[in-house]
Formats: sequence, C-alpha cells, structure tokens
Amino acid sequence: MGASHLQLRKLAVARPLNEAVLNRIASAAPALKVAHIGDDISVLADADAVWPGIDTPGGDALLQLAPRLRWVQAFGAGVDRWLTPAFVDSDIVLTNASGIHGTQIAEHTLSLLLAFARGLPTLISGQREVLHHPRLNQFELAGQTLLIVGFGRIAEALAPRAAALGLKVIGARRRIGEPLPVGVDRLVVLDALPDALAEADHVVSVLPLTPQTQGFFDAARFAQIKRGAHFYNVGRGASVDHAALAAALVSGQLAGAGLDVTEPEPLPADHPLRHHPNVILTAHTAGASPHYHERALAIALDNLSRFQNGQPLVNVVDKRAGY
Repeated sequence: MGASHLQLRKLAVARPLNEAVLNRIASAAPALKVAHIGDDISVLADADAVWPGIDTPGGDALLQLAPRLRWVQAFGAGVDRWLTPAFVDSDIVLTNASGIHGTQIAEHTLSLLLAFARGLPTLISGQREVLHHPRLNQFELAGQTLLIVGFGRIAEALAPRAAALGLKVIGARRRIGEPLPVGVDRLVVLDALPDALAEADHVVSVLPLTPQTQGFFDAARFAQIKRGAHFYNVGRGASVDHAALAAALVSGQLAGAGLDVTEPEPLPADHPLRHHPNVILTAHTAGASPHYHERALAIALDNLSRFQNGQPLVNVVDKRAGY
C-alpha cells in the first residue's frame, strides 16, 4: 500500500488540543484537517481518523456516524466498547494506549496489598470511631505468594516491585515462554490456574475484557483460591462475578478484596461489597497519573506519523482477540 493511499485527510478529536500539539500534528501531517468533536458529532461524518474520548460513540454507532473511518486511536487500554461484530469485521485499524499504565497501576496495586497487610481498613475505621487500639489482623508480605492473572505490561511493572517486597510472584497468561519476566518466579498457562490459585496468598486480576474473560472469576474460581487469601481487580470489572465475590468474603474463603474496577460502575449504594469491612473500593483511579495524557498523546502522535508514512502502527489491537 503506497503512502499516497494512506494519507489521512481529517482527524476528529474528543479533547481540545493546544497550539503546541496542533503544531506537532501539522509537522507530521501538514495537510490534515483537525476538528474538535465536542457536542457536534456531525464532524465525524467525513473523518477518516478519530482520537475518541469516553463520550465518543463506539462500535456500530461510530460506524454509522463516520462512514469514511479508517483508524481509531483509543487513549485507554480497554477497547471492548468498540468491538461490535460489524466493527470487528471492518477494515478500521484500532490502536490503544497499552503500556502507559504500568507504573501507576503497579503502585496502586501494591498500595492495596500493603493496606491489608498493615490493617489499614481497620485502623482507618478505628480513627473515625476514636478507637486507639482496634483489633488488627496484620501480616507480612515477605514470604507470601502473589499470583498475577493476565500477564501483560501492567503485570510486568508489578512483578519486580512485588518481588522487591519479598513476595514470590507467579504469572498466568494464555501462552508462556522463556525468558521469565523480571521478578517472576514462574509462569503458568491459564489452564493450569487451579494449582496456582491454591498456592496464592494474593490474587491480582489484570485481565482484559473478552468473551472468554467475562465472569472469569466466578464461584468455582473463588473456591479454588487458598482459603483466607486476598483478591484484587485492577483489570476489567466484568471479569468478576461480584455476587460470587461477596459470598466468598462472607464465608471467609477470601479475607479481603481490593477493587479498582467493578460491574456496574459505580456499585449501587446498597451493594454488599460497599459495606464489607475488608473491601477497599478505589473508584477506577488506579490508572490516574499526571503523566497519563502526555504518554497517551505520544503514542497517538507517533501512530499519526506512521500512518501518514505508510509504516506499521504500534499498539494495534487484535479486534477478534479483544486486546
């Protein structure tokens, strides 16, 4: 495919761009028209590239609004809202911002592990109730086992940090090979997950949302986890059956849960997970960082230059696999 065929003519962006960014776009694509979507989705009608926001229509709606569309650059890692059958079957290239979440989500996850280890939920409650010596269940992370399910870039950032605290780290993913990622004691395939779950003191889910991972952590899966372990979800909310999770906490099968994502989001005010003393909800904030937008923008600008020059894009999503 020649460069002339690849040239983009109009880019629709959800977020207003400052002059410096517009100059960088003009440098990469001098003839490219840039339009801010805002409240006027009609600008999508002749757009052949979109940098969407959370309110930008996805999937079939976007196909109807932007019939000339050839490329979508998501500014997050999760892309499930785009992946309708028609969008998957289309020739539209979908790229995401995978890789920019590693540092902050790894740090966030470690904060959850440390919070349970040092009894912070009980201590914070005691602070509010003016209890000087609340009854605590404190423990040490050093020597315990952490299982990370869904071993991608976030897990690659989490593993060495967890290992530095003395945790034994097991990674689980669809395919394994050598060499082992830094900080990882061993990798297992998802088919071997029951044995790894039975060994883990802490289970972290970083799964993407696909048809195969919908409700992945259900009652049967929670029953396989070592009794008294802690569970964390910093991946996708719908990968967890929350009724089963609540039941596992009530029965004592799980000692606690740290949830950055849920389904639905937010959880209803009367949901039992909101009121369990050993649940920490962090309201989908794990990916937040003062560097987030500049990192995502760097990927988008790089891909724009690549698209205009007929080069392979980075972070291309396998639309059928879902990530």
